[in-house]
Parts: sequence; C-alpha cells; structure tokens
Amino acid sequence: MAASGQARHASGLMARLHNFCAGPAALPAAVLEQARDDMLEWHGRGLSFMEMSHRSPEVVGVVEGAESCLRRLLDIPDDYAVLFLQGGASTQFAAVPLNLVPPHAPVDYLDTGHWSLKAIAEAQRFADVQVVASSAASRYTDIPARSTWRCRDNAGYLHYCPNETIGGVEFFAEPEVDVPLVADMSSTLLSRSLDVSRFGVIYAGAQKNIGPAGLTLVIAHRELLGRARHTCPSMLDWTIASDNGSMYNTPPTFALYLAALVFDWLEAGGGLAAMETVNRRKAGTLYTAIDNSAFYSNPVAPECRSLMNVPFVLADAGLDGRFLEEASAAGLLNLKGHRSVGGMRASLYNAVPQASVDALVAFMHDFEQRCS
Repeated sequence: MAASGQARHASGLMARLHNFCAGPAALPAAVLEQARDDMLEWHGRGLSFMEMSHRSPEVVGVVEGAESCLRRLLDIPDDYAVLFLQGGASTQFAAVPLNLVPPHAPVDYLDTGHWSLKAIAEAQRFADVQVVASSAASRYTDIPARSTWRCRDNAGYLHYCPNETIGGVEFFAEPEVDVPLVADMSSTLLSRSLDVSRFGVIYAGAQKNIGPAGLTLVIAHRELLGRARHTCPSMLDWTIASDNGSMYNTPPTFALYLAALVFDWLEAGGGLAAMETVNRRKAGTLYTAIDNSAFYSNPVAPECRSLMNVPFVLADAGLDGRFLEEASAAGLLNLKGHRSVGGMRASLYNAVPQASVDALVAFMHDFEQRCS
C-alpha cells in the first residue's frame, strides 16, 4: 500500500494521519484548528487564553458556557452538580468512597476488567468493598448476568465501569439497583445518548471524548454532596468544588477551553443522538470486517462489544510486529493492543472519522491477502 504517512499538505506541513490511540485520543480537527488560531491571541484580548487569570470574566464565561453546553448535550437535570476537576479519573477512585460513605462502610463494585480492578483496589483502602460479580473467568470478554450479582441492601453505592477500554466490553443498559449508581465513564461519556438521572455519580477523565488530558469531569446528584468524611482532602471534596464553581484552586484553563470547543462541536453536529449513529456505523464497519475474516478475530461477546475500543488478534501472532510496522507506514497509528492483552486495538472515539475506519479496514484486507 502507499505510504500515506509520508503525505504532506501543499503548505509543506505533515498531513494528519489516522489516530486510533486509546488515550490521549484524537481531537476533532475543527477544534484543533480553532485552538491554533486562538493560541497567541484570544478574541482581541492581546494574550492567549492560557495566560488569563482563572478569575477573569473571560475564563469564568468560558467555563460557565462549557457547563451550559454540556448540560444541554446530556440533558443534565438541575439537581445535579457539574464539576470540572483535575487528577484524572484515577483520583476519583479514592474520591468516590471519601465523598459518599464513612470509614469501613459497605460498598459494592462490579468487576468487568482492568479499570474496574483499579477502582476496586483503591476503594479497598477506604471502605468495605464487595465485588458483586466478576467476568475474570471469561478473561473479561463478557458482562456477568444480572442474576449472578450479589448486591447488598446496605451498600453505600454500586460502582461499575460502563466501558472497559482494554478488554473492549461495554454496557448498553444501566444496571438496575436500589442504591446510588456510580460510573466511571471515562471512555464512553458523550459517545451516545445517556439518562443521567439513572446515576448518583458519573465521573470521567477527559482524554477520550471530552478534551485533552488534565481535566476530569464529575456529575453528581446534589443530595449526595455534603457527605464527605472530615478526613477527605479539600481537593477531593466535591462539595468544596461545587461551592467554589470548580475553582477552589487554579483549574486547567486551557483544557477547559478545549473541552468547551469540543462540546460546541458536538452540539453543532446534532448532539449525542447523531454522534451515536456515527459511532455505531464506525464500529459496525470494523466488526464486520473482523467477523468476515478468518485472519482476524475479536474475543468479546457480540452483545457487549464496545463502540469505542475494538481489540482484535491475528490468526498468527507472529505477524503482529509486521502488521503494526506496515500499518504505521500506511498512516494508521497507535494500533498496538494493551500490554496485558496483546494483539491490536483500534479506539474509535468521537473524533475518529469514518474515513479512518475505512482506511484501517482496507489495510487489514490488503494485509490478509498478502499474508494468508
């Protein structure tokens, strides 16, 4: 195949390639172009947005606008607080029990993969964690049947990860439980429509579908605020963040600015219903190519295959290195699977266009023809 990775625009700048990175992930080209144009001087102010005080009317206005747009996209009820924080979703692994339950209180966790396990390990430092069900026996290729979950009536909450980026397993319905539902939506938030009212708390690192790394989003029902332990660090206390408009300390202002542009891009594109249609088409294109081949395979149960992260393996693992080398030369980047799983993984976040998926499928077909 032609080495499109060497292509350049007429301007002499290197062309943008096909980025399938699991995170930090692709950002919309229109957003990057706007950020480029605003980089040195923002809206006639004579300085970059990055150089402005976070207390300035300009920055406060962007943050407030970002929240308003996000509320429209997700139809977030007024009785939910929206917080823009730092520390990544991994910091929220500790913040969740510290904000919601007293020491040693019972909390329930569902184990469906790598990020579930990370959350469980951290929560065990602060609460009485019970794993209500696990898909470890299937090597995290499915979701445990709801009838097998051993939930406790007195649990402070049930935590789960709706989309496991490494295993490529996704929930397409919210669990029915009688306690607050807490979800790590780092890799699925804003990829499709969602009923926020079904959740007590949603949190997400930004670097998949929201914006660049460095920003974390928390959406919490207001009735769950004010429960933080007195030992909870101020920087992890959601009530303090809410009371201070997400500006208890200096927030990551440029990451917030880029997230605001992403929210505007999503809204201009028809919102999350339209985005879901696009994402289902992209994932369908790749899964169909895999399923119609004897050379590639995906291990995940079809009913819970992720729209965002598609792992696949070659029939001959000895060809993995060659596949990755030739894919990179063809302008198809970041396809190596996670070290714990191996094989390949294509992450199809919102900003990955259909054309990139089509290019990947064409390369896969060509590689199969040459190597079978």
